[in-house]
Amino acid sequence: MGRVIAIANQKGGVGKTTTAINLSAAIAKKGKKVLVIDVDPQGNSSSGFGIDNKEIENTVYELMLGERSVKECIIPDVIENLSVIPSNVNLAAAEIELMDFDNKEYVLKNEIDWIKDQYDYIFIDCPPSLSMLTVNAMTTAGSVLVPIQCEYYAMEGLGQLIHTINLIKKKLNPALSMEGVVFTMYDARTNLSQEVVESIKEALEERIFETTIPRNVRLAEAPSYGMPICVYDPKSAGAESYDNLADELLKIK
Repeated sequence: MGRVIAIANQKGGVGKTTTAINLSAAIAKKGKKVLVIDVDPQGNSSSGFGIDNKEIENTVYELMLGERSVKECIIPDVIENLSVIPSNVNLAAAEIELMDFDNKEYVLKNEIDWIKDQYDYIFIDCPPSLSMLTVNAMTTAGSVLVPIQCEYYAMEGLGQLIHTINLIKKKLNPALSMEGVVFTMYDARTNLSQEVVESIKEALEERIFETTIPRNVRLAEAPSYGMPICVYDPKSAGAESYDNLADELLKIK
C-alpha cells in the first residue's frame, strides 16, 4: 500500500513546491516508486520536472471532472522511478465545476485509489490556499507535510492550517495525520533563522524534521531548467539536504 502525503501550507513562497519536487525525486533516486500529483493551478511542480503543461491535454483537471482515467493522466518515468499527474491553469476552474458534484471532497481520492498500490510514495503538491483542491488532497492523503520558511511571519497561518487538518480528520478523513514540519530557506548566518526554528519547536507538538533546507542558489535555479536538484546539481547543499530529508521520511513507518 503506497503512502500518500499531501505537501501543504496556505502561505505562499515557503518552499512547498520545491519540497514536493525535490523530496519526491530524492526518494525515487533511492529506488522507491513515486508518483507526484500536482493540484496547484500554477502547475509549478509539473514544469519543475520539465513538463510543458501548456501543451498537455490530460491533467488533474480532466481527471477530477471525470473526462480522463487516472492512467491516461499519468506521465510515466519523468525521471527514473518517478511519474507525474500534471496540472495547468485550467485547474483554477475546478473549484466552481466541482460544486455540483456529489461527494466533491472525495473526487481525487476515488480516482487515486485505483492506482495507489502501484507506488511506494505518492506526493500531492497543494495550492497555497485552503480550497476545495486542498480538501481533496487531504481526503486522498494519509498525512500532511508542512514546509515552513525560516522567517519572521513563519507562524502566521500555521495554526489555521493545523485546525483545518484536524477538521478534515474529524469530518472527512479519520486516517489523516500530521507527517511533520520541515524548515526551508534556512540561513545559518542569521539569528532570525535560528530563532524561528527554536520558537516553533517550543510552540508545536507535531513532529519536526531534523533536516533543514538551506537557502541555496542551485536549488533556486533548478526549476528553470526543468530538473529536480538531484539531477541538476547532485553535489549541491540543496541536493544533500533533500537527500537527508528523504532518509528521515523513509524511516517513518
